[in-house]
Amino acid sequence: MTNPLMNFLALALYISAGGLLWLRLARGEQVAGGVKIGIFSLSLGALILHAAILYNRLQQDDGLNLSLTGAFSLVAWVVAFLYLATALYRPIDKLGIIILPLTGLTVLIQWLWPGQTLLPLTSQPQVIHIAVAILAYSLLCLAAVQSLMLLLQERGLRQKHPGGFIRALPPMQTMEHLMFQMIGFGFLLLTFTLVSGIFFSEALFGQPLKFTHHITLSVLAWVVYAILLIGHWWLGWRGRTAIRWTLSGFTLLVLAYFGSKFVLEVMLGRTV
Repeated sequence: MTNPLMNFLALALYISAGGLLWLRLARGEQVAGGVKIGIFSLSLGALILHAAILYNRLQQDDGLNLSLTGAFSLVAWVVAFLYLATALYRPIDKLGIIILPLTGLTVLIQWLWPGQTLLPLTSQPQVIHIAVAILAYSLLCLAAVQSLMLLLQERGLRQKHPGGFIRALPPMQTMEHLMFQMIGFGFLLLTFTLVSGIFFSEALFGQPLKFTHHITLSVLAWVVYAILLIGHWWLGWRGRTAIRWTLSGFTLLVLAYFGSKFVLEVMLGRTV
């Protein structure tokens, strides 16, 4: 068990970093210099504390404790880590106003409802499969947040006097380009995850593949992202069309994993 103070400090740091970022953007000011260093330092401190909490909560002698709230917190940590690392060289720091507070919220949720669902780790390929799946999910989550920012930006620009937050965002073309980069990398990782899970299920998990709701919804999400990328590259899909397909694909992924875990753990009461 971790000290409750670590949970409180991680939550406070995430909210402080997100709040400071929001205050700057609400005034239409760019995040640079000492303010950017301060936000980065607060976020990094939160990530370190969050990592320590996850290690103590998830690490078990026989595998990983990937309960609903534990998995939620782990994915949120990876999303926040990718966000912070990418923000060093790409203009995505504005995404922090959504990512940082929500990641802090997952720390609180896992603290209040820890849960216990053991996932045995029996081989290195299984570990790689899980790691790639989490990376794919996290990248596509970043793309979904980016699409929400694009939606807000598009609505703001339709107004004659957009607010300071909208003026602080990069050009829409830059935002859209970054979103499709995230989707492209996430799609490749998702493809690897599905192919390895479908064709090597018995080697990875010790049982033949079962076409559960999780598998079906994951495949549907893959199809949605594939159509989106084809539509973008060949038909020039942009704007609200791209945003709708992006959010649809991510919604299917959320239902595929967290929806399935919610049904199994909360509604059916299964813990293993």
